[in-house]
Amino acid sequence: MSEVEDFLKVARAAKDAAAVLAPLPRAPKDLALRVVADALVARSAEIVEANAADVDRARAAGVPEAMIDRLRLDVGRVEKIAAAVREVAELPDPVGEVVRGSTLPNGLELRQLRVPLGVIGIIYEGRPNVTVDAAALCLKSGNAVLLRGSSSAYSSNTVLVKIMQEALEGTQVPAAAVQLVPGQTRESVKHLMRARGLVDVLIPRGGASLINSVVEESTVPVIETGVGNCHVYVDADADIETALTILVNAKAQRPSVCNAAETLLVHAEIADAFLPRALTALKDAGVTVHGDERVRAYGADVVAATEEDFFVEYLSLDIAAAVVDSLDDAVRHIRTYGSGHTDAIVTRSQGAARRFVASVDSAAVAVNASTRFTDGGEFGFGAEIGISTQKLHARGPMGLPELTSTKWIYTGDGHIRG
Repeated sequence: MSEVEDFLKVARAAKDAAAVLAPLPRAPKDLALRVVADALVARSAEIVEANAADVDRARAAGVPEAMIDRLRLDVGRVEKIAAAVREVAELPDPVGEVVRGSTLPNGLELRQLRVPLGVIGIIYEGRPNVTVDAAALCLKSGNAVLLRGSSSAYSSNTVLVKIMQEALEGTQVPAAAVQLVPGQTRESVKHLMRARGLVDVLIPRGGASLINSVVEESTVPVIETGVGNCHVYVDADADIETALTILVNAKAQRPSVCNAAETLLVHAEIADAFLPRALTALKDAGVTVHGDERVRAYGADVVAATEEDFFVEYLSLDIAAAVVDSLDDAVRHIRTYGSGHTDAIVTRSQGAARRFVASVDSAAVAVNASTRFTDGGEFGFGAEIGISTQKLHARGPMGLPELTSTKWIYTGDGHIRG
């Protein structure tokens, strides 16, 4: 059987499984997730053994240790993955929720309900925990899922999916609701991207090149996630101590994630008071500053920034920095270089905060708070599939409700249209 035939078999099975899964009430879905979590823990040694093969191949290929650490699983990490599945089981089920409803003047009862999307394809890089996280969120929201992780985690992902499928066989959730896309070649990814009619939506998780490739080449609708060129703007009326705390947290608390700050903008009126202290605080945190000419005047260690630096999602202990003459200039900079993820203002002026919030066109805008809070868990939504930076269907942290569509139901008593 060819690779495309293998894929079509898997995709058709997922579509059939989605039809069985969609009408299931919450209880059997939650039970299935708990059974999956138990199976992951019980078979953790099997998972760790498969993962060791992935780690050995990565190390032999010269992959940096930081990336290997994201790939590596041990018993403790497997237990955390299982705990995350149990947490998903405890979340409210969005399916069947009435979004809005009314009784029309003619007596028709009208309701808009949340329903599953159907078959969701996930294309992602690196961490094998995404395999389980994505599967759990899709199952809870009534969707079948086709998983295409990176080849670097192929052994880990294969075992994880096998364990989940075998666990589901004893539940009302079809085992085919969770499947790995066959193959490790670039062609296998293309099969998923071209499966319009079998796959309802694709969600890419990874770097800019992956996301752009999926958006440009897919015939299946795509929800973009993840790329985060996030800004911290320190306004003329900012409290300096607050600004310093927010800046260091936003950049250095966890620099490799999409909601870490990548650019600092400072109003010219506060630059003399703020920048010397900010550059020292960033240096103490291990951050390299790539600054424009005005920023470089405040620190000998500042690297000269190119225009490209202001477009970059560093995902490292680096930050671009510029001095701006006004709030409007800060907004123009963000609209020019930003990715529409999360942007923050630090200010004591309510008027400045309102103008910034109204003018910055991003999925999340923070006022006197770190960019690091743009996260499903931090927002109180629970687990998330990613951060959407687009505007259609879902924007910001994508929790369970964002993995649903809606259906209109109208009920009459023999109503006909005249």
